[in-house]
Amino acid sequence: MKTDYPSSVDSSGFFYKNPALKIKEFIAFLSTRFGLIFALNMQSTILYYWVYHITNSKLSLGFVGLAEVIPAIGCSLFAGHFVDQSEKRKMVVKCLSGYLLTAICLFLLALPLTEKSISTSLIVYLIYFFVFIGGILRSFFSPSMFSLFGLIVPREHFANATSWSSMSWQMGAVLGPLVAGIFIAFFGIPFGLVAIIFIIILIYFPIFKIEIKPILKREKEPILFSIKEGLKFVIQTPTLLAAQCLDMFSVLFGGAIALLPVYQKEILHVNEIGFGALRAAPGIGALLTLGLLAFLPLKTNPGNKLFICITGFALSIIVFGISTNFYLSFAMLLLSGMLDAVSVVIRSTILQLVTPDAMRGRVSAVNTMFVSSSNEFGDFESGVMANWLGTVRAVVVGGCLTLGVIAFTFVKVPQLRNFTFDDKKEE
Repeated sequence: MKTDYPSSVDSSGFFYKNPALKIKEFIAFLSTRFGLIFALNMQSTILYYWVYHITNSKLSLGFVGLAEVIPAIGCSLFAGHFVDQSEKRKMVVKCLSGYLLTAICLFLLALPLTEKSISTSLIVYLIYFFVFIGGILRSFFSPSMFSLFGLIVPREHFANATSWSSMSWQMGAVLGPLVAGIFIAFFGIPFGLVAIIFIIILIYFPIFKIEIKPILKREKEPILFSIKEGLKFVIQTPTLLAAQCLDMFSVLFGGAIALLPVYQKEILHVNEIGFGALRAAPGIGALLTLGLLAFLPLKTNPGNKLFICITGFALSIIVFGISTNFYLSFAMLLLSGMLDAVSVVIRSTILQLVTPDAMRGRVSAVNTMFVSSSNEFGDFESGVMANWLGTVRAVVVGGCLTLGVIAFTFVKVPQLRNFTFDDKKEE
């Protein structure tokens, strides 16, 4: 591991508070993470806009999420097994190549010649198909990056590195939708999709700056036994299981991002730039909070802070749901992102601290199945609920259900609310 230390380190200086940034490979890791999240959020924003405006169907938005959640759940456990027995950087490169091919296919699908040659319904089905492929890729990419993180960053710097890793993710989540909105408004969908291709190509440069890492789990074992061991570890670790379930249900019920095209067109009545701003608002809020955490790192009572922030997240989503004012809606999405950022750092640090090195792929795969997939399944749930109850009722009911999940977890899992970053790995 290569770490460059300044000639003189101020005990109150920036790098003293952020030691992870002195690791060259971690900087390359952050660049890779930012680049891909930027590209995928830009792609997701364009696809949701594209599908809704050619179908004018709320339910079709839900199916975009469902198309990704099916492979994310179905492949995650198997992906974790293969990631644990593979070289991590090589696996990341393979996933990038898959994302690049998918981006090229979506660009070709958006060309005017293609739209004239095939029906609208076939275009929508092909979009779902390529989103499905993206879900398969993510089931391998997420545990690969999680495992790579643990091989690059020393354990004592996990909390600090997690904050910066989350910040790189949020920067991509903020800038991707904003840039997508600009491309949609001024250049059109095909130009936005071709830009994504070039962005993914650029990501190859930082990832190859990370050296090949050792494979910690070399012994071969039956795949079903390997998967069982990963699931068993998560189930027998109450803090980890509760954190994953809490995040899964809060995102499942409290997510409103998939319905933003409806809010843009039918409730808030704003243009494409306004849509991009709303889509990016949670990320902007998260970025602001993560910037503060670089100078005021989380150290005390992380468990209680987790519950406070997720409760605030649910309340902000409820207010957003009933708002008909663009500025109030933007503010509530901004606040939801600020609160969610704190909970993301706490949950991610818990995941890193309690997971043994040889099981990182499988445990991260379970995390992907529990947490990451809930984003897309939440999109599907939002689309179905909006189609059934109406858009506003769907968002408000989802926020209320999230509050119920928070209260249940707070009472039933004292280990989570009492968790500290000093807790032992063997907890």
